Amino acid sequence: MSQSTTSAKTAVRLYLPRDSAALALGADEVADAIATEAAKRGIEIELVRNGTRGMLWLEPLLEVVTPAGRVAYGPVEVEDVAALFDANVTAGGDHPLALGLTEEIPYFKKQERLTFARVGITDPVSVDDYVAHDGYRGLRNALALDAATIVAQVTESGLRGRGGAAFPTGIKWKTVLNTPAAQKYIVCNADEGDSGTFADRMLMEGDPLVLVEGMTIAGIAVGATRGYIYVRSEYPHSIDVLNEAIDNANKAGYLGENILGSGHAFHLEVRKAAGAYVCGEETALLESLEGKRGVVRAKPPLPAIEGLFGLPTVINNVISLASVPIIMDRGAEFYKNFGMGRSRGTLPIQLAGNIKYGGLIEKAFGVTLREILYDYGGGAITGRPLRAVQVGGPLGSYLPESQWDTPLDYEAFAAHWAVLGHGGIVAHDDTVDLAKLARYAMEFCTIESCGKCTPCRIGSTRGVEVMDKIIDGRDRPKQIKLLRDLCDTMLNGSLCAMGGMTPYPVLSALNHFPEDFGAAESSNLPTKAA
Repeated sequence: MSQSTTSAKTAVRLYLPRDSAALALGADEVADAIATEAAKRGIEIELVRNGTRGMLWLEPLLEVVTPAGRVAYGPVEVEDVAALFDANVTAGGDHPLALGLTEEIPYFKKQERLTFARVGITDPVSVDDYVAHDGYRGLRNALALDAATIVAQVTESGLRGRGGAAFPTGIKWKTVLNTPAAQKYIVCNADEGDSGTFADRMLMEGDPLVLVEGMTIAGIAVGATRGYIYVRSEYPHSIDVLNEAIDNANKAGYLGENILGSGHAFHLEVRKAAGAYVCGEETALLESLEGKRGVVRAKPPLPAIEGLFGLPTVINNVISLASVPIIMDRGAEFYKNFGMGRSRGTLPIQLAGNIKYGGLIEKAFGVTLREILYDYGGGAITGRPLRAVQVGGPLGSYLPESQWDTPLDYEAFAAHWAVLGHGGIVAHDDTVDLAKLARYAMEFCTIESCGKCTPCRIGSTRGVEVMDKIIDGRDRPKQIKLLRDLCDTMLNGSLCAMGGMTPYPVLSALNHFPEDFGAAESSNLPTKAA
């Protein structure tokens, strides 16, 4: 989406984000002020509304195209616009808000952007702009291959689920491909509900067509002709942008009955989620998509065999599916050359909480928490020492400083009884009370449990009661023992990760920060894996 005061041929091109974060900080008002000021001065501009670059402390971030590249200014408020024009902003003029070339800003320059390569670069809903920046090359390559070869390439790339479980994507696809059925489905889990996470939203609002392309390739790979994007209900802007992008892709021939004349069909719809955290669990999501209450299904059967409406279904996260086009474009070997161990490719890392520079960075697996917290995040915004970091959403472990040199790698985190999850990192300084945060984890599970299994439904309720007694100092040794027993039951007896992972933040807080529980020493984590 762009607006111009006159002809775009001679106009100076400016970029200002249209994503939710920028809008919340007044981007629309700034855009109107820029258009008004340019018209008043007789300056010809084309204002393109792009996605955010991920440097959220600089939003709204204005970029101006110059012969040397895009020059950035931010954060821009309405009151700054006249002074920016006085400083010759359309030629990249100097101003207190000037940040230099966008690509040279250290926070941005040190990243490895694969999935987010176009975010902030293009007009999110323009098919022409998408194609001009290497879009749909992966789909064209896929259309020249048989289904098994596409699946084999995704498998060879080492791509694993970016939603939290880290299950190999190619294995899911192969199961669906080899399960005969008259109808198969591709479902994108865009019910991004973890605290401190916003990568899905940023991608859907900043480059929705890469998700559309990834789902289309998935459909061709497994023989599915219909797909659904299940989007968090709190993301109205994402829903609007996705619908606009899908409509444009249909008109351009990249979706529909006969994709690019290939004979392959794929139809895509956006569905608003039910507003329940548990619907991020794949089987509860399927129940919700079918119009039912979001309750976890017992497995087996696996969704890959009996999924949506009882038919074979690929369910992948936004980032997983959005990673597929680059694999099909650049090749499996190119993608797997990023990362370490069994964690291949890149991970969009979201920095939030008590952090100076909150935002999104995309890095190859292997970067350490300490590098992320200080080289990118700049430490605590309060200036106080950081004390605890929760990784992987509200059910992720709290990691003490002794574990901050752990590389971002699924297996390395599992060795510490921690999870990478969706890549959300929430930082806390030394004023944090870990006992209260552990209580919150239990309370969160109580509120969000689907109620189907007893360990989750009752265990979390009892957990809140026990935590209250610990915080109040009532018979702490006995209550701490009871809390560990409850966690063991939830960990090993819950039907899904909702109850099974609630012990992670509780036990990590108890083990690494025992002083917050009034205890003199910690005990070991349970020995049985989750």
